Amino acid sequence: MADSSFDIVSEVDHQEADNALNQAAKELSQRFDFKNTGTTIEWKGDEAIEITSGTEERAVAALEVFKEKLIKRGISLKAFTAGDPRASGKEYKIGGTFTNGLSQEQAKKLGKLIRDEGPKGAKSQVQGDEMRVSSKSRDDLQEIIALIKGADLDFAVQFTNYR
Repeated sequence: MADSSFDIVSEVDHQEADNALNQAAKELSQRFDFKNTGTTIEWKGDEAIEITSGTEERAVAALEVFKEKLIKRGISLKAFTAGDPRASGKEYKIGGTFTNGLSQEQAKKLGKLIRDEGPKGAKSQVQGDEMRVSSKSRDDLQEIIALIKGADLDFAVQFTNYR
């Protein structure tokens, strides 16, 4: 029987992120406490957003609204990094970026976790910005998924291609 396997990836569904941004923009345009503050949220490239507002407090509040929308859309906040408010002329701006793919040190951290605490028959290998875990037993793979979900990682992970 062939080995069963799955991939560990760190991806953000761009469509869901776009939906969250559009919902946040709509809420910012309708809420009373954002009236006449010039608060906007928009994409800056594929993986970055920018929040612009007349006051620093409203910019921070707009960031919180966006984070709430991300959570409701099922996007982990570990995949989103926001900067500090910075003055830009008469307005304040906050930049934020989404991270995709596992870095080398994140993959090493996952590999060490699987080797040290996972079942003995499981093998893991890095394939670009994702990691493939394989084993003869599907029960071992499910145990590894539970182990990784229970681990306190500082980055978002998803499990794909389970076969």
